[in-house]
Order: sequence, then structure tokens, then C-alpha cells
Amino acid sequence: MFIVDMQKITKIFGELLANDHVDFQLRKGEIHALLGENGAGKTTLMRILYGLYQQTTGDVFINGEKAIIHSPKDAIKYGIGMVTQHFALVPPMTVAENIVLGYTDNIILDQDSIEQKVGAAAKQFGLEINPKSIVRHLSVGQRQRVEILKALYRNASVLILDEPTAVLVPQEVDILFETLDRLRNDGLSVIFISHKLDEVTKITDRVTVLRDGKSIGTVNTCDINTRQLAAMMVGRDTFGVTRQTDINPESKTILEVENLSVLDDKGLPAINNLKLSIREGEILGIAGVGGNGQKELAEILCGVRIPTSGSIKIDGTNLVGKDPLEFSKLGMGRIPEDRHEGVVGDLTVYENLSLEYLDEFTNKGVLDRKTIRNNAENLIKKFQIKAKPTDKIKTLSGGNMQKVLLARVLSRQPKVLIVPQPTRGLDVGATEYVREQLLEQRNRGAAVMLISEDLDEILCLSDRIAVMFEGEIVGTINTQDATPEKLGLMMSGALREVA
Repeated sequence: MFIVDMQKITKIFGELLANDHVDFQLRKGEIHALLGENGAGKTTLMRILYGLYQQTTGDVFINGEKAIIHSPKDAIKYGIGMVTQHFALVPPMTVAENIVLGYTDNIILDQDSIEQKVGAAAKQFGLEINPKSIVRHLSVGQRQRVEILKALYRNASVLILDEPTAVLVPQEVDILFETLDRLRNDGLSVIFISHKLDEVTKITDRVTVLRDGKSIGTVNTCDINTRQLAAMMVGRDTFGVTRQTDINPESKTILEVENLSVLDDKGLPAINNLKLSIREGEILGIAGVGGNGQKELAEILCGVRIPTSGSIKIDGTNLVGKDPLEFSKLGMGRIPEDRHEGVVGDLTVYENLSLEYLDEFTNKGVLDRKTIRNNAENLIKKFQIKAKPTDKIKTLSGGNMQKVLLARVLSRQPKVLIVPQPTRGLDVGATEYVREQLLEQRNRGAAVMLISEDLDEILCLSDRIAVMFEGEIVGTINTQDATPEKLGLMMSGALREVA
């Protein structure tokens, strides 16, 4: 008997068939991965199990009995808990207060009592966390443990983890996996949603793959490798993308940043005396846990945030004080971190492809729409964008929207390319395409800055890796000398090293 048995689950949103007669079975005491490209139906299926959506047709059985789940409250009664990427915690409250929030009928909380109960639960489940700690003072990994403890405190026997390692450094991932292994041995069942295939093969017992809303199949993890899993997800073989050649030692420095400092949106120091350089034909990877100044660095380097001190030079020309258009004209290209911020949703694909360069498509103050359309048709073909020029860009998938941004910037052949989180939220196929494009830019001689929280991406694409911690570069190392463990120590501020 399965602890969860979802049979012939179909979910329709208007004209969209999100789940098409999907079967999914979870055994007691197993970690079961749910894989698929974006839009494959993974999250929809799990939201049905957790009561956030209701299926159009199909049945859910919990421990052999038909379950009616209309809300998360119903799901919790059936012993189902869910931890999403964006934690639902109240930062000013303590761990204990967050754990019991919404799970007690008492108007007045007995602080000592709840701290004792939560402390006992943490010890029982092997989750090292101080119930008296204020949540806002905890690391991301500790907050995730609070979310897991919150589900277990509510007697969850099934735990849904949606991209649980996306925000963790390698050491925190190891701790999470140790915790999951221990909980699995105690009989907890875990549904593990992830894009990281190496993690899936490391921690799970079985894998179910969805494609285009349908179940492609369920396999034992020990019987399959990452390449075969990727092929199941995208319907073809994927070969991975890795930098093949070393940088030319004779190549000249294109981008030089000296003593750069800047304030964040609250007026607090975000970057302090930062110094780095990138040569032509080189990818410099910027690693770090989110919130350590990476966002501000990307904004400074394209002219949308003004530094308080320092210089930014392309081929010796200082860009500080110039506007974003001048940055672009001097050879700086940037793919926005949030692809939705880089486009105008209600405009067409062809209009978005000409944004930022409208002066080149203007004749005596009038837009030459025919030339804009021709330009778009050429770029759609060259960058394999699955869309028509007249489609509104908001109707495109994340991968195709990212291709539009790549086409708009890379068609200008910039000297320097700034790419923050270029594959975040993309599936295997789209990720492979984006990484190929970045390597092509490197190989034609561009200086590329890759800012990414995905260490696998940093390690397979970068020539050198600089690690940011609290607004500073705490170390720069050659990729061949880097390991996830070393980078993780640097990302947490415990190690400083310079190549």
C-alpha cells in the first residue's frame, strides 16, 4: 500500500492542460524525486496534493483511503506538509512562536511551555535549532530547518520540498541531506522537487518524470544516471555544456573595477572597496549566497546604480558618471537578473527586441516598423525563439523570454557581458542553450561576468571564480583549484583566498 496514491490526476486552467491523467505513488520511508522541465506540471500536481488547487478529475488516496483535500488545512490533517522556496516565516518572532503559529487555540501563549515543546520536537527529529532564536537572525539553512520542523511538529508523515537546495551553500545542502536521510530512516516520506540532477541521484530512492503535463515514467534512482534523466525530461539526449579551452595568457584586460563602493536601497553599505578585472575571452564567475552585494554590483556595471566611489573602466575608459545608454554604446551588455523586468509584457516580441536601440530604427523621428520586424525575424531564427514576431512577450515561456533578452544584447556583440542568474528557474533544455550562448561570447573574445548562486554553473563555465561575502571579494581562485567545499567556506566568510 502507498502512503500517497494520486490516480489519473487532470488539472485544466482555461485552455491550458497542466496535468493530463498523471499517476504518482509515494511509499512510506522513501525520498521520491519529481522531475520535469518548467511547465511540465510538477508544481501543479503538488499544489493539488497540498490543497492549494483542486483537480479537475482524478482521485487522491492517503494510506489507501480516498482523501478530499480542499485546503492546506485539510492536507495537514492528512499528514502532508510542504516547504516552498520562499519560506513562510515571521522574521521578528522566535523559532518557537513560528512553529506554533496557527497551530494553537490559546489566545495567550505560554512562552516557556512552547519553547520546551518545540525544543523537544527539534531534538526528537534531529534538527539542531534553538527555539528561542529570532528568525531574522538565522541563516537561510537554519530557516529551512525551521520550516521542516514546523511541518513535522504538525505530525506530517509526508513532506513536499520544492527546490529545497536553491538557496543553500554546499555545507548547508550536506546538512539538509543528512537530516532527510535520518527522517527517511524514521519512516518519513519526502517528495523532492529539483532541477539539480546530481542531487536527485544522490539523495532519492525513486524518480517520477513529468513532460508536457504527462507522466513519462517512474524509475529506481539506482538504475539511472543524470544523462538518462535529462533525456527523459526533455525527450532527447542532452550532452551538458562545459568550457573546453583555457584562456589565452596573452589576452588583454577589458574590464577593470577599482575600489568600488555603493549603498543599497536602504542607504546602507552594499559593496565596499571592491576590485576585480576580466580579460578578453574570459568568464569570471561571481559566487556567493544571495544578498551579499551581487545585485548591486550588476546594477552598477550597467549604469542603473551610481557608486559612492571607485572606477569602472572598459578598455581604459571610465564609465562612472555616464548613463546606461552610454554604458551600452561603450560596449557593456547586460542580461537582467529578473527576465520580467527586462521586457514590457504587453508589447510584442518584435517591439521588445528593438527596445534600448530605438534610435537605430528611427528615421526623422518616425519608427521604421518594417525594419524592426525584419530585425526581429532574423533574431528569432538565429536564437531559436519559439514565438512569432507579433506574439505578446508575456505569453512566452521563461526560456523563450530569456532567449529574447539574449538576442537583444548578444546581437550587439558587446565587449563586456554582465549576466546575473542567467538560468534561474529555467529547465534543462533552456539552461543548456543559455550556457552555450555564454561560451560562444567567451570564445569570440568578450569579457563575461557570470553572477550565479548555482555552483555547478559557476564551476563548469568559469575560468576564474571570485567569491562575494558581505559586499567584498573574499577570494579569487582559478577554477581548476576550486571545489564546492572550498567555495562554500568562502561563501560563508570562513575562508579567504587569492589566486
